[in-house]
Amino acid sequence: MTDTQSYLFYQTRTPRPFLDRGEGIYLYDESGKRYIDASSGAMVSNIGHSNPRVLAKMKAQMDKATFGYRLHFRTHPSEDLAAKTVAMTPDGLDRVFFVSGGSEAVESAVKLARQCALATGQGRRHKVISRYPSYHGCTFGALDLTGYDPLREPFAPMMEGMPKVAAPTTYLDRDALSEEERGIRYAELLRDKIEEAGPDTVLAFLMEPIGGASTGALVAPDSYYTRIREICDAYGVLLIFDEVMSGAGRTGKFLAAEHWGITPDIVALSKGFGAGYAPLGAIIAGARLVEPVLDSGGFQHGFTYAGNPLACAAGLAVLEELENHNLIENAARMGEVLKAKLQALMARYPIIGDVRGKGLLLAFELVADRETMQPLPKDWNAHARLVEIAYDLGLIIYSRRTRGGIEGDHFLICPPLVITEPQIDEIMHLLDTALARYAEEIAALFEEMA
Repeated sequence: MTDTQSYLFYQTRTPRPFLDRGEGIYLYDESGKRYIDASSGAMVSNIGHSNPRVLAKMKAQMDKATFGYRLHFRTHPSEDLAAKTVAMTPDGLDRVFFVSGGSEAVESAVKLARQCALATGQGRRHKVISRYPSYHGCTFGALDLTGYDPLREPFAPMMEGMPKVAAPTTYLDRDALSEEERGIRYAELLRDKIEEAGPDTVLAFLMEPIGGASTGALVAPDSYYTRIREICDAYGVLLIFDEVMSGAGRTGKFLAAEHWGITPDIVALSKGFGAGYAPLGAIIAGARLVEPVLDSGGFQHGFTYAGNPLACAAGLAVLEELENHNLIENAARMGEVLKAKLQALMARYPIIGDVRGKGLLLAFELVADRETMQPLPKDWNAHARLVEIAYDLGLIIYSRRTRGGIEGDHFLICPPLVITEPQIDEIMHLLDTALARYAEEIAALFEEMA
């Protein structure tokens, strides 16, 4: 096969070089060009690339067995990883079910919730409320819960259409309310939607505690989280946190939920949980949900690679790296440094309308007018153009459309948790250069708008 011929297809035809190797926060293509992985791939490579201790533990498991079907054998890696995961999560979350990725985790969480309702005599509960915008995966169940139009709309006729409430995008609001009052106002939208849908039909509320690809590290006011928990409890609705992106230490806590002292009923994990070393994800729930399901005939759900011993050996090694090298604490410290530097860029570039996030789950949003937060014209495709400029410079960042996938441009800056302050300076130098080049490109377009 030549460099120009490929039998693969993905989302686009954007050409990319062949990857040669990875080391820490860096990736190298076959020409020797170095790239800083400032987005950890798709917010996956939490402990950096090619960690020798993780690879050694994977090799040790490979020498024993790479596959053992969960209905035929227990395995030490899966049992040990489950125990370690429970030890790192808040009290009340003490049962683990393994999957291979984020979409599978969300599907599993929703199916567990539904089967628990059936097992406890609440069979009318089947509606899962989620937010708009949001992203929860590309499989059909997860996609129906996703609020991102370009991904969902082509398949909408094939789905039931689960109810949505507005995501708490308070940074766009122009009213007289305080942030805490806004948080309560957005939370009350959930109560209104439950009443509208019929309280005895609502099964769960699914949300990202800190926004991912669809909202760019969106953080709600503190009041939002407490009120959401209260509303769910009042109506007997299960609270599911999609921590596929925010979990496994990225925000400076093992789960983002810990920032607010909230314990969800079910948590979906993936991405940084396996950190790119093997396809791995999980749901974590309490025995009060799991035991009735098992008593009623078992969890009617599963995947071939659920609990795969090689993947679980990798996941256990990843969690040990987080603990042994204080990487969660480093995410909190370096996140403050990186966020301050992004805010300094915002002070220099009027097209940056917002900087947000926690720990090393951070983003900035480009706008045409910072006062009104009017987005850049969508046909400028800023979300794609800035990524390409940065990539040419050797900086990998991650972008999406902010306003439901239709318009708006945000960029996730989420380097591996092993990042150092000098490496943050490397990122900022390249990002500054990329922004300067993009601002120069669109200067004439701004003049036409004036």
